[in-house]
Amino acid sequence: METAIALVLMAVVGLGAASLFFFAVKNTVSAGDRELAMGVAQQKIEQLRNVDFNDASLAATGGTSTTLTRASRSYTVLTTITDSNVVNGQATTKTVTVRVTPDSDGATWARNVTSVFGSVSLVWQRTARTTGPNRAP
Repeated sequence: METAIALVLMAVVGLGAASLFFFAVKNTVSAGDRELAMGVAQQKIEQLRNVDFNDASLAATGGTSTTLTRASRSYTVLTTITDSNVVNGQATTKTVTVRVTPDSDGATWARNVTSVFGSVSLVWQRTARTTGPNRAP
């Protein structure tokens, strides 16, 4: 009788350890996805930093979505550009937001931008090299 109880207890502990192992592997994969997502976001920001302020790729958009594959993983990249600080009809500041969501992870918490484990978002502001209205040229 004691042997049967010990076997049941060992089975419960063994299954608990196995589920912890599965959870750890899944979180490690998700962390790798977020790390690659950060690299994709940084690459997109660097591409936009290398163009002129008035370039068409920096035109104000409500959000442009593309899908990229890096290291056999799929990512959705949402790029939003807003103009602000308009002087004489010309924007002097642009705010660029790049949000990268790993599509490989099916869990909803991995796609949620408000969670710690969710999407990667980078925000960057760029200003034009123009003289302001209160300064004489």
